[in-house]
Amino acid sequence: MTAPHLNLIAGQWVGADHSTENRNPSDPTDLIGLYASGGAEDVARASAAAASAQAAWFNGGPQVRADVLDRIAAAIDARAVEIGTMLAREEGKILPEAIAETRRAAQIFRFYAGEAVRISGEALASVRPNVDVEILREPLGVVGLITPWNFPIAIPAWKIAPALAYGNAVVFKPADLTPGTAHLLAQIIHQAGCPAGVFNLVMGSGAQVGAALVSDPLISGISFTGSVPTGRGIARAAAETMKKVQLEMGGKNPMVVLDDADLPTAVAACLNGAFFSTGQRCTASSRLIVQAGIHDAFVAELSRQMQALRVGPALAEGSQIGPVASAAQLDSNLRYVALAKDEGCDVIGGQALGGVGYFQAPALFIGADNAMRVAQEEIFGPCAAVIKVDDFDQALAVANDSPFGLSAGICTTSLRHARAFKRGVKAGMVMVNLPTAGVDYHVPFGGTKGSSYGSREQGRHAAEFYTTVKTSYSFAG
Repeated sequence: MTAPHLNLIAGQWVGADHSTENRNPSDPTDLIGLYASGGAEDVARASAAAASAQAAWFNGGPQVRADVLDRIAAAIDARAVEIGTMLAREEGKILPEAIAETRRAAQIFRFYAGEAVRISGEALASVRPNVDVEILREPLGVVGLITPWNFPIAIPAWKIAPALAYGNAVVFKPADLTPGTAHLLAQIIHQAGCPAGVFNLVMGSGAQVGAALVSDPLISGISFTGSVPTGRGIARAAAETMKKVQLEMGGKNPMVVLDDADLPTAVAACLNGAFFSTGQRCTASSRLIVQAGIHDAFVAELSRQMQALRVGPALAEGSQIGPVASAAQLDSNLRYVALAKDEGCDVIGGQALGGVGYFQAPALFIGADNAMRVAQEEIFGPCAAVIKVDDFDQALAVANDSPFGLSAGICTTSLRHARAFKRGVKAGMVMVNLPTAGVDYHVPFGGTKGSSYGSREQGRHAAEFYTTVKTSYSFAG
């Protein structure tokens, strides 16, 4: 048995009282490694180290921070195949997608290397004579970052990079299912010259490490991506210590297909949005809202292409969809497939495919009604409900009839309908003739309603969370 991979606290690799196994969902007999599983005492040491190191990190100036982030980006690029292979092996994302996600992480760090030297402020004339007013952005201090398993390097990157760029220190808790990718990223950040204590990795369970982060008095902000119940619990707990909170949670994203849509474009967008990455994306197209005139042709072609997708091991050449990330997730998905049948849908696909891994055929739930549980609850698997509507107005109403509001899309050749949808849909991100999943790294990411809470992630808008505003007055008379 190999030695556990260690946590990074105060610039040192340190063990924990427990360790967890990291196994391959394509082949659960494949033990990737053992990873330290920390607890509250590890969080306390990490937050203390971060609090001690943060001021010097900020006061060292933006060029120092920019140079470190640029070195991180270069190292991620140089090791993209290695990291992507680890990502595919432990999360189940097919290798081309895993390598692409890794390169996206490098782009994110490179973007925030530039942002580190572009932190802006304002100088305003006071309403009083001989008084100058300056408005500056300063770091929060120490931030706790809690990330999910479905994008195990991209989401950590879009939290860690802005946190460091704006002068914060970090305590990072990755998902239990994907510690290997996080550990490789932590190695890179450490080797890039990030000062001791500025970046800390504490692996472990949400019940132990996550709860300790939220309650720690030295941590000023929590950025979390994960489930709705956990996000709501974090918001309640963080209020006790008055932490700033940023939450990205669920989605039940609509893709509207109108009668005037280009059929190949619509099918390609829905195939990608619903089933790629095994449907394990918070921006996945899980509700396909299709106008009656195109419905039958759309369903026939989408189901044909869906059933032709090659499901297989993440590292196997030719696989288009990898395994579901865990046995628990597969069980949950299969319960929703059974529920769709019970609720009256005609189900195409969705069965477990057997073998040693957690493989599932992608599924369409035909004849769904938006009131059904399978059309209201996030499944987080390769499953999409097809809902027939009569016209654009009904399509928009159904799209908005959801507790979530992350991403939404429409396939149409009508500029009038595209414009009306962009303005009328209640979602933080809107796609026209594009999949609902797949976003750029330099623009805001986030949603409305139950999908998001707090300021946006990514792009220049990340400054709204990772900094606080200070107003200074100076009398010159």
